[in-house]
Amino acid sequence: MDYKVILAPQAIADLENAVRHIAKDNPQAAFRFGNLLLDRITILKDFPELGPAYRKQPGVRRLSSRPYIIFYRVNHEQRIVEVMRYWHAARGEVGLGPPAA
Repeated sequence: MDYKVILAPQAIADLENAVRHIAKDNPQAAFRFGNLLLDRITILKDFPELGPAYRKQPGVRRLSSRPYIIFYRVNHEQRIVEVMRYWHAARGEVGLGPPAA
């Protein structure tokens, strides 16, 4: 399918925060984990509908990369997958902001 995968500013901030947190104890593990989270979304280039729909917000899907849940939405007209958040499952309910117009 070859969709373009982009990260929203909040997803970038989430990723940076996770890596910084892990780096306090183990910088090498933080680097590996950050790359793992980035590698996980590359599958969305070919399979944009891979994750199940997130029932609490129309048009949003989720992809698991334990302990994180990756929230994203697909724009089929532009062939873009937008990663919205990297959300640690232990944090409870996710804040995604208002639905897309």
